[in-house]
Amino acid sequence: TTVARILAKIFQKLKILKKGHLVETDRMGLVGQYVGHTAKKTSEIIDSALDGVLFIDEAYSLVGGENDFGGEAIDTLVKRMEDDRDRLIVIVAGYPKDMDEFISTNPGLKSRFSKTIHFSDYAPTELAKIFQIFCKNNEYEISSDAEEKLTHVFEYALANAADDFGNGRYVRNLFEQIIRNQALRLSQHNHTLTKQDLITLLPADIVMPSA
Repeated sequence: TTVARILAKIFQKLKILKKGHLVETDRMGLVGQYVGHTAKKTSEIIDSALDGVLFIDEAYSLVGGENDFGGEAIDTLVKRMEDDRDRLIVIVAGYPKDMDEFISTNPGLKSRFSKTIHFSDYAPTELAKIFQIFCKNNEYEISSDAEEKLTHVFEYALANAADDFGNGRYVRNLFEQIIRNQALRLSQHNHTLTKQDLITLLPADIVMPSA
């Protein structure tokens, strides 16, 4: 999403787009509940994105079952991308395998989505930097030995990563878990806690994933 916003600004500066705003949506924003509703709903979202960028997250979720209206949204999108090709840039996002299947569901999608950007997983050191950002933003500190243990956690996570590994989302969830662990550890202390105690994350707060 962040990259899509940057691209929208670049296209606006290059005068490819008049406004360069970003409209973010997903299946819920495009698919209706009855016949004919989806085309109208999808067109309204596209109208709001004209002269800017339409960003569809987890676009593969539009591919549904036999009685699903996701196909109607795809058909509408393909037609509007052609009709409004001078006023609209569409970016679809999702996990690689799922997106390959999505593109293959409609002959018009492959020709209209001819550029692919693949985002590789972050390295352990990059995940550690993201964790430090969460610490800073929430006024926490991590001890050096805890930081070393955290690096091992990231190395393990990446070595065993599935296709849907969350990267930044994984770090955020891990940070929140470590904060809960720290709170539990501190609740078991019967001495007076200092401010440093309250803001410092220790190795004991970090649980190594099981093999």
